[in-house]
Amino acid sequence: MNASPIDGFYTVIPAGGVGSRLWPLSRADAPKFLHDLTGSGQTLLKDTWDRLAPLSGDDRIMVVTGRAHRAAVEAQLPGLADHNVVLESEPRDSTAAIGLAAAILERREPGVVIGSFAADHVISGTALFRAAVADAVAAARAGYIATIGITPTEPAVGFGYIECGAPLEVAGAEHVEAVASFVEKPDLVTAKRYLAGGKHLWNAGMFIARADALLAEIARNKPELHAGLVELAAAWDDPETRGPAVDRIWPKLEKIAIDYSVAEPAAAAGRLAVIRGHFAWDDVGDFASLAKLNTAGRSGELAILGENARVLSDASSGIVVSRSKRVISLIGVHDIVVVDTPDALLVTTSEHAQRVKAVVDALRLGGSSDVL
Repeated sequence: MNASPIDGFYTVIPAGGVGSRLWPLSRADAPKFLHDLTGSGQTLLKDTWDRLAPLSGDDRIMVVTGRAHRAAVEAQLPGLADHNVVLESEPRDSTAAIGLAAAILERREPGVVIGSFAADHVISGTALFRAAVADAVAAARAGYIATIGITPTEPAVGFGYIECGAPLEVAGAEHVEAVASFVEKPDLVTAKRYLAGGKHLWNAGMFIARADALLAEIARNKPELHAGLVELAAAWDDPETRGPAVDRIWPKLEKIAIDYSVAEPAAAAGRLAVIRGHFAWDDVGDFASLAKLNTAGRSGELAILGENARVLSDASSGIVVSRSKRVISLIGVHDIVVVDTPDALLVTTSEHAQRVKAVVDALRLGGSSDVL
């Protein structure tokens, strides 16, 4: 397969979010994307960069991240151009992050096609991923907002789903379908029905579109948010005007996920297309999924993460993440999750891994921000 960059394509990496279901490993000052969670030897952010660089070229990757993470991001990505670093003064959710990138890039390069891909997902199958992105770019050039849905491998209840509609004829693309609807996280019975029916895909949060088409969709549904983004973009490339504009406009932008501001209304209006992604994908949403992904350092049925982890296991399964010097001994426990850090210890099971976020919420409400 041709490995040259896709002509006229710009990739965007929103590197935000704490990944609270991976606490106490992932925290505000060390979010999920800055960790090696697969034993690859590099962070999820660097993995994402390496996956996207062949598609757009190093000089055509923009990263949107928090001010506090700039140094860490730039250390991880030495090829990231300074003008392609977009810093958020505070989190405002994905519409603001991706929309601002679109507005800046549209001013620099009218008509540009952009693709937004999360900084903290795990993907394997390079050729299949590239093929899906190429079809999505073709759909974007045809005027659609495109997304890549993941072919389900199990009746997962932790993901949103995309319902596929009729096939679409798109020049330069082999497999593009209309999106009938976006579906919220289902219960297990519904998820099993989706899996058996073959018309539903996991929503992986990948969006590819002409920047102007994406901005037009935001303008239709969130005009005030759109106006703020356009005003910010107009000031962005002048260092003298950028700072005051960010301080004045950014905190007032509405917090809303791009699924709600763009994808759902675009699907309802027939402007959203989907490409089936047949590559392996995981959003590493909790420690249960992390246990499945991690094969390095495995001891029988127990996955072990930590450069100097000291773990003794007897007839036990699950995952241990060690960031301390303590010896961790497990005897006769199954599907256990142990995360040991110098100032916080988490013990749960794979079945209850999704509930870790509630612990984080309780700590925040209780004023224990020092461990968040």
